[in-house]
Amino acid sequence: MSRIVVVSNRVADPNKPAAGGLAVAVRECLRRTGGLWFGWSGRIVERTRTDTGHAHASIQASGKIQLATVDLDRQQYETYYGGYSNNVLWPVFHYRLDLAQFDEGFAAGYRQVNQLFAQQLFRLLKPDDVIWVHDYHLIPIAAELRALGCENRIGFFLHIPVPPPLIIAAIPEHEWLMRSLFCYDLVGVQAKSDLTHLVRYMETEARAERPGDGILRAFGRELRVGAFPIGIDVDEFAALADARDSKDMYATMRDEYSRRELIVGVDRLDYSKGLPQRVRAFRALLDRYPENRSRATLIQIAAPSREDVNAYDELRQEMDSLCGAINGDYGELDWMPIRYIRRSVARRRLPGLYRASRVAMVTPLRDGMNLVAKEFLAAQDPGDPGVLVLSRFAGAAEQLTEALHVNPYDIQGIAQAMQRALTMPLDERVSRHAALMDSIRRYDVHWWRATFLDELQRTA
Repeated sequence: MSRIVVVSNRVADPNKPAAGGLAVAVRECLRRTGGLWFGWSGRIVERTRTDTGHAHASIQASGKIQLATVDLDRQQYETYYGGYSNNVLWPVFHYRLDLAQFDEGFAAGYRQVNQLFAQQLFRLLKPDDVIWVHDYHLIPIAAELRALGCENRIGFFLHIPVPPPLIIAAIPEHEWLMRSLFCYDLVGVQAKSDLTHLVRYMETEARAERPGDGILRAFGRELRVGAFPIGIDVDEFAALADARDSKDMYATMRDEYSRRELIVGVDRLDYSKGLPQRVRAFRALLDRYPENRSRATLIQIAAPSREDVNAYDELRQEMDSLCGAINGDYGELDWMPIRYIRRSVARRRLPGLYRASRVAMVTPLRDGMNLVAKEFLAAQDPGDPGVLVLSRFAGAAEQLTEALHVNPYDIQGIAQAMQRALTMPLDERVSRHAALMDSIRRYDVHWWRATFLDELQRTA
């Protein structure tokens, strides 16, 4: 059986709790198959000009998994990660051209680090390895590997959304990025809408031909493309809900908020998550449905991310102001409308928080998938479940059709959905939750892994 080689921006210790998303999915994939996980160590080191190209990957074992990591120096980090990945690709792919910074130095640093990763990875490869590359940080790494003579099967999975063709075409280097994608054998995206945008982009900008369903031909290569919606390990998360940390969290929340209905949001502090709109909608809920005053509490956890980017500092200030204003205008001595927590909460405690909540708000302006929605569902008591309010612009909306879908830009519409969720009868909550659970069990993380890798193995 071929060894699986996973390549991602960061490598996480599989034996430590992961924060979610990509790290959780990759960990679950490799735990089953074993293999090699390659990427950045997370360390920023001082290097001289003479030793920049000579650093070798550090190797360590974690059970059946080998971890291979590479350090970056300050300039590499600022151009590749802080610059091109998070000031160009992230905002553009989330439809925010207004926040993109098209700096030529960012593009050069991005390519240099992808070349460095390819050189270090190539030394570790075996002839029959199957390589699975993850996310926007590493789009050109297949092209760099091919330039070194790599003939292995290489698949790529994009965890963020794909915007319409004209938005992608605003990136000055978009043609180079697109050509790089054709060095893969299989490219996977989260949702059918993402696939539609990707195919239209390839047809429009590369004049790609479509000789068959899910096949594109351009630049002398044939590329398979498909939608592979990522899932969670439902049983693993349900087991977390039954563990002591989760039960302690549940007991604490039910004791602290015994007279309240909890509305929960768990997000990174990111402009793509629709957090200001959500808080404004909660204010609208209190205005329009005053029976929720002293009754409903919004617990919003917003883990800091990319704090060195100006747009995130502005978001932090806006959230501080909005939450403070609502608490000042509506709060009582024995009730604060919003509990705003600007730090992460341990994943092992989240199931207890989810189970104690009547409503979960997952309302990004744009999102690749959003696994918080699926984790909330997995943590519920099937006999008395909470209600998921989900943005129609999250990738998960295509699968989770029984959630309450909202337009995250429609403040009054979100407030109405909150009220409907808070007052939904038990029988409707139970039936919706049962249908949603069927979906997340059918398309779990193991389905995602097996389906993608099976398709990659079948490529010529």
